[in-house]
Amino acid sequence: MTSDDMARECVIQAEDVRRRYDGGFEAVSGVSFSVARGELFALLGTNGAGKTSTVELLEGLDRPDGGRVQVLGHDPYGERAAVRPRIGVMLQEGGFPSELTAAETVRMWAGCTSGSRPTAEALELVGLGHRGRVRVKQLSGGERRRLDLALALLGRPEVLFLDEPTTGLDAEGRRDTWALVRRLQEEGTTVLLTTHYLEEAEALADRLAIMHRGRIVTAGTPAEVTAARPARIRFELPDDVPAARLPLDLHAAAEGRRVEIRTFRLQDSLAELLRWAAESDVVLHKLDARAASLEEAFLDIAKSAAETEEVPVP
Repeated sequence: MTSDDMARECVIQAEDVRRRYDGGFEAVSGVSFSVARGELFALLGTNGAGKTSTVELLEGLDRPDGGRVQVLGHDPYGERAAVRPRIGVMLQEGGFPSELTAAETVRMWAGCTSGSRPTAEALELVGLGHRGRVRVKQLSGGERRRLDLALALLGRPEVLFLDEPTTGLDAEGRRDTWALVRRLQEEGTTVLLTTHYLEEAEALADRLAIMHRGRIVTAGTPAEVTAARPARIRFELPDDVPAARLPLDLHAAAEGRRVEIRTFRLQDSLAELLRWAAESDVVLHKLDARAASLEEAFLDIAKSAAETEEVPVP
């Protein structure tokens, strides 16, 4: 297999996957996506969208009720012995013995892990090298999340599942974790990420999918997902300048002095606005122009999906 073939090799596959719980509730309703070797794929969605249920199937914690999942060419549930040594899993919350130190916790986990990293290396990797002798109960919430990540990385996994990896971390810890994830990717690790921090997905993901009520409603690169939403220009007009004086083709929406323009032609619209302001001798206060963010796209998609599900009352 050539390096190009390796780059294109699909290591995670979900095909029309379904998962039902007692009572017939279908948490995952026909989800399909694939992740290439070395890629970081983010699975996003509101609470209850089915993200965790989908990831648990990929981790081999349960068998799907319909469809097919494969990780590294194997069924992660039926062929668990072939998959488990090659993956790392960071759950939303780890359950550590509170009286053990961080180093003792890593050594205990290493005893169940094939080809594990040395304890000191694992702790240093996540910025806990100086906290090895501290008991778990004395670690902060963010430090316990780092310990979770250290355990997920012990076996040098080919595929890494990260479920809300930076919850509880401060800004510096979050950035350090991002840098570590990027480094792992550069070394060839494939990463499947779930996160509520949309900035995190935008910064890290090569591709992403947004789920709503068990289905994927949109997928693509962060740029592709945000490009489907309009950019916005916001500003305030002087008291003596009514919004009606703005060029009609800008389709401005005004609320008092505050004005917002939504456009798919940000540069052209901004140029026209500034040209009008210069010709009219108008100062635009608090002028702000930016492309749609992933957060805006996410909220728009979630709102649109919810609206399509509303049943009109006769």
